[in-house]
Amino acid sequence: MARTSFDQLLEAGCHFGHLRRKWNPAMAPYIFMERNGIHILDLHKTVEKIDEAAEALKQIAKSGKKILFVATKKQAKELIAEKATAVNMPFVTERWPGGMLTNFPTIRKAVKKMANIDRLMEDGTFSNLSKRELLQVTRQRAKLEKNLGSIADLTRLPSAIFVVDVLKEHIAIKEANRLGIPVFAIVDTNSDPKNIDFVIPANDDAKDSIDVILSACCTAIAEGLEERKAEKADEKAAAEQAEEAAEAKPKRTRKAKKEEAPAEEAAPVVEEAPKAEEAPAEAPVEEAAE
Repeated sequence: MARTSFDQLLEAGCHFGHLRRKWNPAMAPYIFMERNGIHILDLHKTVEKIDEAAEALKQIAKSGKKILFVATKKQAKELIAEKATAVNMPFVTERWPGGMLTNFPTIRKAVKKMANIDRLMEDGTFSNLSKRELLQVTRQRAKLEKNLGSIADLTRLPSAIFVVDVLKEHIAIKEANRLGIPVFAIVDTNSDPKNIDFVIPANDDAKDSIDVILSACCTAIAEGLEERKAEKADEKAAAEQAEEAAEAKPKRTRKAKKEEAPAEEAAPVVEEAPKAEEAPAEAPVEEAAE
């Protein structure tokens, strides 16, 4: 079953592209027609691409890996923050910090610095600072929070990135391509889909268009997280059953040994009886031989 429908995408305005003079020829396979100098995207292909991308995102989430959402344009900031937070994924909605992926250890140091400031504020270390020094530290903390607060939980490189505007986030895409990180992106008619692993041809300017696509993808991610949670619960239950079975096995063994003990004691009595009868019979034979 498709995660979106043609009518749903049509109502959201996903089919509107850019002016013909701004188009990128590489997007020709996804363009249906031209109307009043504006390219119209083929929504049937958009539905297929959304399903393909959603399934891939679901598998990534199911494996317990992180997906980084990137959108610094005004129309998508709030949507990205809302949808990514709902599925517990990191996101970037302010300026893309250069080298965030290719120089990830440095970014992690900045995040740790922010956490260190919080710790020192809580334990009262900064209480002896002057007002000016405290103001400087507070401003530094606010700046770090604004740029890196949404990726504070990203302790390792993401397994994929989801980009809303290919042209605007070209630095993020270059870094992901350099590291071999899969790129999912909403690609408009003025963009080049060459470096995108999962292309979703759609209007990347309209808020409704971005919303309907993000909703479908984040729903798939949520499903992947639920399936992972269910699998972990099943594994835990199986481990507990195996542990209980292992504990019960020695008890049965000890019980069996106790039941077998009387039979072993009776055995020598039965074997000694014939020996007592055979002894007198052998004596005359030896005497006769002498």
